[in-house]
Amino acid sequence: MKESFTVAVLGGGSFGTAISNVIAGNGFPTRLWMRDPERASNTQTSRENSAYLPGYPLADLLTITSDLAAAVQDCDLIFLSVPSSSFRDVAKLVKPYLPSGAMVISTTKGIGRDGFVMMSEILSQELPDASIGVVSGPNFAKEMIQGQLTGSVIASLDKALIERVQDVLGSGLFRIYSSNDCYGVELAGALKNIYAIIAGMAHARNYGQNTLALLMTRALAEMGRFAHALGADPMTFLGLAGVGDLILTCNSDLSRNYRVGYAMGQGKSLTTAMKSVGQVVEGVNTLRLVKNKAEELNVYMPLVAALHALLFEGASADSIIKQLMMSEQNSDVDFTGAIR
Repeated sequence: MKESFTVAVLGGGSFGTAISNVIAGNGFPTRLWMRDPERASNTQTSRENSAYLPGYPLADLLTITSDLAAAVQDCDLIFLSVPSSSFRDVAKLVKPYLPSGAMVISTTKGIGRDGFVMMSEILSQELPDASIGVVSGPNFAKEMIQGQLTGSVIASLDKALIERVQDVLGSGLFRIYSSNDCYGVELAGALKNIYAIIAGMAHARNYGQNTLALLMTRALAEMGRFAHALGADPMTFLGLAGVGDLILTCNSDLSRNYRVGYAMGQGKSLTTAMKSVGQVVEGVNTLRLVKNKAEELNVYMPLVAALHALLFEGASADSIIKQLMMSEQNSDVDFTGAIR
């Protein structure tokens, strides 16, 4: 029998709602914090998040509130599931209410705008007394709340935190694997959004499965090189947070980044494509940051450079594809990051 914990999830978007519902469905009292009081009240009353996951009933043990202090009071675990652009602000907001010895876990797949920082680094900066972890993997919120079989990764240097997250999330439907490479897990979750945009464009332009396989495997090679240059373990990218999430987001219109790429592949502008999605598209911001960091570190990332040229430098899709097919033909697999 599992020990009882009280859990808070901060962020009422699709993933925050889904993960809080999973935890509450596993029998743990869970509080979901939404910034908007009206939306929180409506969700609590209707027992569904009509804005992000309409039609899916919420578990009885899930309480929705806009009162941040009440949400985190006496909580054993606190998940942050907000966009990267507001992540630091929410971490600062929660600090005065944080229980002593709190375990705080990021589920956000992005890179901070105020420098090249991962979400776990922001948590360490803003909440220095907390134990920090990261959850990432091939996890579409809609399929999670449907009860589809799913796997994810909890990364932390705190073994007790890993075990507690496995307790509250793990079930016959949701498997939670462990890692001690927080940076690599987060980097993988952020980077794959870039390549999902490219894959969406390729699908829209009717490129075949050969092309998509080429794109995804070369994307994985780029991710590994970049990870190695930043001190992460390239082997992390062979797991759920790396290749698993990459496969997922490059092959489904449930991915917001994929949908933006698909819309652009149909000839829409970046602005129009992003408006059509209607939610935060992390890959666009991540692309800018990764392009700059890759140049700073002299890491060869032709897919990143090509997409940046297309989105922000006025290049055409056809010229970009031609450029990619003329890129260096070097080693297929290299886990040291030394070979291009």
